Amino acid sequence: MGAISIFNKKAIINANECIDCGVCLRLGVCEYDAFFMEENIKWPRTLRAIFSDPLVLSEETKISGRGTEEMKTNDVTDRFNDVNYIGLSIDIGRPNVGCSIKDVEKITQALAQVGVEFEKNNPTTSLMKDVKTGCIKEEVIEEKVLSCVVECIVSIDRISEVIDALKAVGEKVNTVYSVGVISKVNDDLSIPVVSIMGKVGISFSPDGKTNVGLGRK
Repeated sequence: MGAISIFNKKAIINANECIDCGVCLRLGVCEYDAFFMEENIKWPRTLRAIFSDPLVLSEETKISGRGTEEMKTNDVTDRFNDVNYIGLSIDIGRPNVGCSIKDVEKITQALAQVGVEFEKNNPTTSLMKDVKTGCIKEEVIEEKVLSCVVECIVSIDRISEVIDALKAVGEKVNTVYSVGVISKVNDDLSIPVVSIMGKVGISFSPDGKTNVGLGRK
């Protein structure tokens, strides 16, 4: 994130740019063992580690790694099972890029306007003060993190509206994001969302993931 700079042979850490990912501490590159994690960090600063350090548990979900099982495991978790609906996983920010919660809100608001249903067991959803509008609580809006995952469900006939909304909001955010589309497979092994995505100019990638349901509860 560029939070560490060298000045007069000394490492200076900009606490405002640091996202508390813990990488500098775990790498052990300082021969003097000078890196340390601050103690008694208070809310809302504590959310930086939740979304940036894979070893930190989300208080809401008790799961590490951004605190969600993710919809791509749906064939095991069975979180949604109707071919008329699709899951969306918007992965915002990346190492060396990060994202501000302000930018996350722009994306959640754009999705809310289309009428998506946000995943309840997701830490990003827990930051919202209103899931109907996608607005995030004022107390955390100034924070920044390594990455956020926004998960939601929407009816399959509205996917083109979702794609248009996500393309439009891309001009308003200062980060990167990728969009995962999770769809049930028909009995004939066809994937219903593929043709719809083709109509909006997005081609199907053959290296997509297919979960066959091993380990189903």
